[in-house]
Amino acid sequence: MKSDIEIARAAARRPIWEIGEGLGIPAEFLEPYGNDKAKVATPFIESLHERPDGKLILVTAISPTPAGEGKTTTTVGLGDGINRIGKKAVICLREPSLGPCFGVKGGAAGGGHAQIVPMEDINLHFTGDFHAISTAHNLLAAMIDNHIHWGNEQDLDPRRVTWRRVMDMNDRALRDIVCSLGGVANGYPRETGFDITVASEVMAILCLAEDLEDLERRLGNIIVGYRRDKSAVTARDLKADGAMATLLKQAVKPNLVQTLENNPAFVHGGPFANIAHGCNSVIATKTALKLADYVVTEAGFGADLGAEKFFDIKCRMAGLKPDAVVLVATIKALKMNGGVAKEDLGREDVAAVERGCANLGRHLENIGQFGVPAVVAINHFTSDTEAEIDCVKAYVGELGAKAIVARHWEEGSAGIEDLAREAVALAESGTADFSPLYQDDLSLFKKMEAVVRRIYRGAHVAASETVLAQLAEWEEKGFGHLPVCMAKTQYSFSTDPHRRGAPAGHTVPVREVRLSAGAGFVVAICGEIMTMPGLPKEPAAEKIRLNAEGLIEGLF
Repeated sequence: MKSDIEIARAAARRPIWEIGEGLGIPAEFLEPYGNDKAKVATPFIESLHERPDGKLILVTAISPTPAGEGKTTTTVGLGDGINRIGKKAVICLREPSLGPCFGVKGGAAGGGHAQIVPMEDINLHFTGDFHAISTAHNLLAAMIDNHIHWGNEQDLDPRRVTWRRVMDMNDRALRDIVCSLGGVANGYPRETGFDITVASEVMAILCLAEDLEDLERRLGNIIVGYRRDKSAVTARDLKADGAMATLLKQAVKPNLVQTLENNPAFVHGGPFANIAHGCNSVIATKTALKLADYVVTEAGFGADLGAEKFFDIKCRMAGLKPDAVVLVATIKALKMNGGVAKEDLGREDVAAVERGCANLGRHLENIGQFGVPAVVAINHFTSDTEAEIDCVKAYVGELGAKAIVARHWEEGSAGIEDLAREAVALAESGTADFSPLYQDDLSLFKKMEAVVRRIYRGAHVAASETVLAQLAEWEEKGFGHLPVCMAKTQYSFSTDPHRRGAPAGHTVPVREVRLSAGAGFVVAICGEIMTMPGLPKEPAAEKIRLNAEGLIEGLF
């Protein structure tokens, strides 16, 4: 089997205007970045409003493990598969972050024979969206310190500035810094730090905005810090919102690319699934729904994070009603959830698979709470045995659902036809009766309790008096209707990343809350969450290089 990058490089790509033509996008409404990627012009998107929507299918997964689950690969494969069986489907994905690409994960454009291309461009600078987001974010940071330096008309307390800086790279040395050192001319020294770009509220805003006007409004609502009387100072107060929106004028337009099988894919935005909602942009998803019979999209990490936030944040804000869910699992990941060490995953162990199915079952039950029907995709590996696969099918069958083996990584769309037919059948069944987990008028703390008890199956939310007082203050100021964004480890239903499987009855500590007034949600920091990752001992960057022909090597 060739490597992912070798497969991608050998693919016969069609010019991007042909991909657009297949969706009914005239060439004059495509803004090309080379021959194989383009942005869709705003006037065309605005012309689609009266068209009916297609069916929305979410791809999510069990709790992530080092063994891998293949959620993005399955999303791409499923889109190809639905097109293969004669339906019209569009894929909607997030853009990869450079941090993970050069850190642990490597590339994030799918894998095997289920990829989006141009793989190298998508994984690297692509159309410059992340650069624009970083620049807009850091412009606001510069304007904050500049405002303080030139008299501080807003009376912003330097000790209460909450807006940090960002860069799209893993760099632990920048997590906590002191800025403005070097004397009077350089401003007032204060503590601050860097987050990774995908953790920026600007990223979340771009992905939740309905249009450019909504984008600017949300940017203006960003709270950058507080005055000495604890009243909020916003980006609008600093007159930064207009310039920030200007920097994002191109970035807000969805990016159109294609799969290895020349099927259309929108790849746009990339918010963290911890600190934000972990979904591609509302604009891309809504545009796709107007252009296709079926839209296949994904949400970051396992269903307890990505799917919950897709339902409770993205769908709530955008008025989306998903029609079906595909829950991805691998035999190897189920074994790890069943207690098997990574080095022993190659051996058949039906008992471990059965134990690990508790994690799968928990996610499946949770999806049912939102009223959306689901099918389980067993992302196939050659080491999987029939006995292990039969174990999963039997377990899922007892829960009233189906588990279908998908071989898209090895065979492309030909290996995922059965799953494609079942996903389409579920989407067309009319059984979806979507509703969020909680209502808008519930208190912020009660919303957190709802997620902890019903999704994580925890017994208790531990929050200090300071946290409770902060929530009460935000409610008094009119933010109580906002949804909550739970930021916790992706590896467990608990806040302990080592507690795999399906733990229950645990306590979830909320150590800090943050108001993302521009994005429109309240973040609850649960346990230890990093917004600026570090590089591993042997980062993927060590293996990435240009060969003698100038082609990229090592980017998966």
